[in-house]
Amino acid sequence: MPTGPGLQHPLPPLLHRVLRSIVVAHAVEEPRRTFPPVLHVGVPGSGPRTFEVRADERLDLALRTEVVEAMARPDLARSVVPLVWLTRMAEGPDTEDLAWAAAVGAASGELGRRLELVVVTRRAWRDPRSGSGRRWTRLRAGEARDAAS
Repeated sequence: MPTGPGLQHPLPPLLHRVLRSIVVAHAVEEPRRTFPPVLHVGVPGSGPRTFEVRADERLDLALRTEVVEAMARPDLARSVVPLVWLTRMAEGPDTEDLAWAAAVGAASGELGRRLELVVVTRRAWRDPRSGSGRRWTRLRAGEARDAAS
């Protein structure tokens, strides 16, 4: 597992529960078999802002950074440091993950606040910078309700 910036194990218990709740919510709320990646910024369960990444869009680092900054500013104005997560279909490393990780890192520097990015699929989360993550073989739909309360 790579080391460096990003989330490192062991995670604080609250963060572990939040990340699991994001995975469960994604598994329950995304019924389509195929869907585009979606960037989420905010507090999970509290109406995060989303940006759907269309396949025909070619976003460079500057534009990705501006998207992350614009989505993070409302929470930072309330003194809340948001989480950034990218939901997508397939598990495993992807070049898009690294492109968004670079944008989150650049936005962190410009905003003066450390932002974390995780990639979420229906069964797992993974930090593309550190390689840390967790995969579950069974998730229960009732967990989404529990995680939201």
